[in-house]
Amino acid sequence: MYQIAIYPGTFDPITNGHLDIIKRAARIFDSVIVAVATNTGKAPLFSMKEREDLIRETIKDIPEVKVEGFTGLIVDFCHQRGASALIRGLRAVSDFEYEFQMALLNRKIGKDVESVFLMPKEKYTYLSSSMIKEIAEFGGDVTSFVPDHVRIALENKFDMKEKE
Repeated sequence: MYQIAIYPGTFDPITNGHLDIIKRAARIFDSVIVAVATNTGKAPLFSMKEREDLIRETIKDIPEVKVEGFTGLIVDFCHQRGASALIRGLRAVSDFEYEFQMALLNRKIGKDVESVFLMPKEKYTYLSSSMIKEIAEFGGDVTSFVPDHVRIALENKFDMKEKE
């Protein structure tokens, strides 16, 4: 049976930790859709299109993975795409409580979609997009945290903000 998994997130921007989770999911499932969320509770640095493009460039050598933007409930998106699994990354114990609650809610709304938790390599457990944006905003080196094209996009974004 062909298994599709959805890996949702804001990915503002995508990090090496995200990429690690994507690669792990691609080894388990036949197809993985990285679902870029429109999160009304956050003001993203990058537009939806920019985030999708950065992810596409990041995953270009992983044929089992594609990128799509979405709005609404993730369970509905899973149903629309025929996905049976929802991938969630766990960096630390502090992530678990929130992710556990989300998994229970998603199970209540979409009984046929399983939440699958994957942990990144230890060297990525401390990474978050928010921290990376803060480092980049103040001119810090994010080379080891994000793919090179994402580092360049961050530098360009903050250079543009300085000029405004």
